[in-house]
Amino acid sequence: MTEVRPNGQYDDKSLGELVAIATGSVSRLVKSELELAKLELKGDAKKAALGSTLFAVAGVIGGVVVILLSIALAYGLVALGIWNWAAFLIVAGFYVLLAAVLILIGLWRMKKMSGAKRSRQSVMEDFAMLRRGGDSEDKPALEE
Repeated sequence: MTEVRPNGQYDDKSLGELVAIATGSVSRLVKSELELAKLELKGDAKKAALGSTLFAVAGVIGGVVVILLSIALAYGLVALGIWNWAAFLIVAGFYVLLAAVLILIGLWRMKKMSGAKRSRQSVMEDFAMLRRGGDSEDKPALEE
């Protein structure tokens, strides 16, 4: 009969039985780790959802503030003696110019993107090496 000692060792077990016990223990350990990861990710997902909601609300409030400040600027121009329609047109023109500058900066930054040239080159070299079969230059290892 098989007995378990207080220190966790098994007596009179065959190798197959010990492997089965070890496999079951590893399986339980993996399942427990996965459950822990799920719980942690669920908590992080809730925190991320709350954070993104707060960012969205702050963005909406920021947009309202920009609108209010724009109206205040236009009325400030009216107070300086500029016609109402001209003051609002000046403020709108300022935002059109700002948007154009931001678009140009964005296009300039996008043109500077490299497109992972080094990674592409490395992959092409790896494929070339596999086709050659490592160091030998005379026969390809992979045929297309």
